[in-house]
Amino acid sequence: MSIAQPSGDDTLHPVAHSKDRPMTQSDVQAQYEAYPYPERKPTDERKRLISGSPSLPVEMDHWLWGGARDWSQPLHALIAGGGTGDGLMQLAQTLKDAGRPYNITYLDMSTAARRIAEKRAAIRKLKNITFVTGSLLDAGQYGPFDYIDCCGVLHHLPDPQAGFNALAHALKPQGGIGLMVYAPHGRSGVYPLQAAFNQLLQGVEPRKRLKRAKAIFEGLPDAHPFKRNTRLVDHKQGDAGFYDLLLHSSDRPYTITELMGALDGAGLEHVGSPEPMLYDPTTLVGDVTGMAQTAQMQLAENLRGTFKTHVAYARLRGQVVAPKGDAHAIPHLRMVAAADLAAHVSKRGQITIDTAAEAFTFPVDPQAAPLIAHINGRNSLEAIQQTAEQDTTTFAPLWTQIETALCGAGMMHYSGLLSG
Repeated sequence: MSIAQPSGDDTLHPVAHSKDRPMTQSDVQAQYEAYPYPERKPTDERKRLISGSPSLPVEMDHWLWGGARDWSQPLHALIAGGGTGDGLMQLAQTLKDAGRPYNITYLDMSTAARRIAEKRAAIRKLKNITFVTGSLLDAGQYGPFDYIDCCGVLHHLPDPQAGFNALAHALKPQGGIGLMVYAPHGRSGVYPLQAAFNQLLQGVEPRKRLKRAKAIFEGLPDAHPFKRNTRLVDHKQGDAGFYDLLLHSSDRPYTITELMGALDGAGLEHVGSPEPMLYDPTTLVGDVTGMAQTAQMQLAENLRGTFKTHVAYARLRGQVVAPKGDAHAIPHLRMVAAADLAAHVSKRGQITIDTAAEAFTFPVDPQAAPLIAHINGRNSLEAIQQTAEQDTTTFAPLWTQIETALCGAGMMHYSGLLSG
């Protein structure tokens, strides 16, 4: 079974465009009032739920609380820079479906984006959401929070570190953050175009700016690095996507090393990423014993060269909790049905996962198939072992194979979200 896995993503990076001309928050606000992002039609909520990392409750639990959060207690969450509402819809709807209590504050400076998010929530009949128009720099006024979602926002601030700091200060002591920032290598070609368009179209109002930029874009040579970068698609998905990708007035990417530095500067620690195997360079270069963890991750980023984003979970320094795969842990599968995966392992003795144009193959003994078949988000490891009628000596090494393949790919997490 080859499982196509959407990447969480996912050289010195180009500097932000504030060196070309001073960026103001009014530029950014004007953009998102004219072109709320991402472009969404509220009535589409009747037929689909957009899902992704971060802010999947079982994934949050796995990385932030060791899979042991008490979901009978309300989750107090902040969607910081919520845009048109993708993260809000996913978090609120998933908790609603699981019958779990929550209170969510949505915070964004764009009134146009807020209106779309409100309409989407109304169509889904989602409750316990407070909508606020404002800056994430004021997040502390609305907290403290158990969880903060901040995707695609920090890298657009005039002072991104102030944003990291503000979010850290809005957390409860045992709270956590799920964030996404842009990464440089997978966005090759973006920053020269942003610089050129900002130079040419300074002071032009958003709609005329977009029209002129599209005309210029059509005349670019096919050899331009942007046109050769097949991983970039936002500009093909509507006006808001084109503007956000190529016309943004404030946009700086982060290498994983720079992201770790920003987290550290805010008193935060990185606790995990949705697809940790992508940050492991050993599949490309072999043993790297003795190399610091961040250096290993940077090596993997540089060698793979495909990361458009970094998605990460973080907690306050000193509050890191490792995922607990003990007897009471409850595994959840993502993106694949347990029966299908079990049948494949029984027949093939391996799992192959395709992600970011790279295939990873993990050997999994066919004897592990009955264990996989009983993963349903409610059975604990102890229950799975008993149901499969395997003794601990047999079970432990088989489960290690399953965990190595699926947790590393972000396809299995531990959480009690659906239990009890």
